[in-house]
Formats: sequence, structure tokens, C-alpha cells
Amino acid sequence: MPARSETVLPSAAERAAAARLRASERLAVAMADVFLPEDARLDDRTRLALADRLGRLIGGLEAELRRQAARLLAARGAERAAEALHAARPGLALERLTRAGLLRDEALVEELLAQTQLTLMAQAMPAAGGGEDASLLVRLAAVPDRVVAAAAQALLVADCREDATLPAELHHRLVWQVAAAIRPDPSDAETDRAIAEAATRSLAAHDEGERPEAVATRLAAAIDARPDELAPLLLEVLGDRRPGLFTAVLAQAVGIDTAQLRTVVLEPEGERLWLALRAAQLDRQTIARIALTLAEADPRRDIEGFADQLDRIAAVEPAEARLALAPETLNPAFRAAIVALARSTAR
Repeated sequence: MPARSETVLPSAAERAAAARLRASERLAVAMADVFLPEDARLDDRTRLALADRLGRLIGGLEAELRRQAARLLAARGAERAAEALHAARPGLALERLTRAGLLRDEALVEELLAQTQLTLMAQAMPAAGGGEDASLLVRLAAVPDRVVAAAAQALLVADCREDATLPAELHHRLVWQVAAAIRPDPSDAETDRAIAEAATRSLAAHDEGERPEAVATRLAAAIDARPDELAPLLLEVLGDRRPGLFTAVLAQAVGIDTAQLRTVVLEPEGERLWLALRAAQLDRQTIARIALTLAEADPRRDIEGFADQLDRIAAVEPAEARLALAPETLNPAFRAAIVALARSTAR
């Protein structure tokens, strides 16, 4: 006769221990928040937008994997296992991954935070005056140069997608983490196999080249702006409220990886950005207009402090600026190792 299933309630001592643990965790979070430097603190808008982006990313992967795995199970006659996957509460993967600490991934947070900040910056940028001309991308999509037109069309399509997209390595890691998080408890070999197959299919369908950053980089390379074309192009891109394309065009001009230059563009202090603009041989007036546009889109930027430094910035020779930015052109893994070493020696 099968043993009767009984629900075992936690004892009073176990409940008290759990409450003490929760109180300790809340205190640790409060302590970290109290002593967090003000310039490292995310504003509420950015924090909420970042949480929303992360939630939509995990939720989208969870729904995709559940749907694919359930379809495979149903095709193999495992109807109950398929129903169990369908019936699971949405958002379970995000809860489990958060609780396990797997989302405290520096590379993942850095990528999603940068995407979030670029989106918020684009939303806050002042629109170009007039509004009668077609947007820059629409015009580029119609130019005779087929390479430029195709890249512009691809960027228009990429910008229409609302879901966050990740570089291949991050996407690969996250797909398998979500796959592990949606396993029912208890699981079985057949369900695990179906989930693994669903994850493999998801990875095969992922095209890193469709990411807005990758498409913007291709478009910037296709345009390949000459030095005399660069200033008006950058200003028009910002007038079109496309900081991602601004980053790609400037990265192309100064020979820095787009992802690395994105970090530079998003820094509120702007020191490395001003150097990049001088390395691209932009003049005082263009740099001032770019700084003003970015300051209007990002309240963290000190436009008055920038105005006090403008003469000093404009006096930097392009060759000197390129030399100062040389570390940014290094291999990303090498650069990350240098930064990590500098952090450890600074403690």
C-alpha cells in the first residue's frame, strides 16, 4: 500500500529561524544601500526600467522554453508532463534565479544597464527642430548604396523589437540557467530531455548579428564617414535621438570597439568621451553641441562644469587624445584583466 502523502508544517523554531534570516538579509541590504556612494546610486527611473528589462528578458526565455518543451513532450505522448510545464506560474524562473544569486552577474548587469540607459537617453533627448524631414535612418534606407540602405533598414527593424538582446556568450549562459530554473520539482528524465532540446533550439535560433548594437556597427562601417562628414553626421544622429548609432559612428571614427565606447558615452563625467571627440578631430563648437544634447538627456551630467573645461578640452591635440585612449583599443579580455588587477591593488 503506498505511503500516504502528508504535508509537514514547519515548527515554531523553524519559522523563527527563517524570520531571523530574513531580518538579517534585510539589514544587510539596508546597510549596503546606506553606505552606497551617491554617484554609484541608480535613480528610480533607471532602476525600474532595468528591472523591467531583466524581467521581460527572463520571462520571454521562460515562456519560449516551456512552450517548446511542452510541445516536444506532447508529441511523445507525455501529456501530463506537458501540462505540468504549461501550468507553472509565470515568473518562476526569475524568482528562482534571483534567489540563487545567478543574476548577480557583472557582465549581464553591465549589458542590460547600458541598454537601459541608452533607451532612457534616447527618450529624453530633444527632438530635432522642424519635424518635416524624414528621419535619418529612413533617408539612409533609401540611398542608392545598397550596403548602407540594407544596414539602415536592418536597424529600423531591430529598433522595433522591444525585448532585450544579449551577446552570444551571455545569451548562451542565460538560456541554460532559465532551462534549469523551469524544471518541475520533482522532475523526470523525459522532461529534462525535452527542456534541454528546447534550449538547444533556442540557442540555434539566436542571431547575435540582429542585435541593434551589431546592426548599428555595420551601418557605421558602411557609411564610413570622412573627417569632414563626421561632425554633421554625429549631430544629425543625436537630433534623430539615436545614441546607439551615435556611439557606433564615433567608435568607427576612433577605432574603438562599439561596446567599449558605449561605456564611455554613458559615463556622466564625460572625460573619456571628450577625448574620443578630440581624437576624431571634432572642433570646439561641435563638442559643445554634443555635450549640451547629452546633458539635456541625462541630468547626472554637469553642463556648467563642462563649460568651464571646454577651452581645455578643445586645446587637446587629436594625437594626444588618441594616445590617452589607447587602452580602450585593447582586446576586451586583456582590458578587463587590467581593470581587475587595478581594483585588487587599490584595496
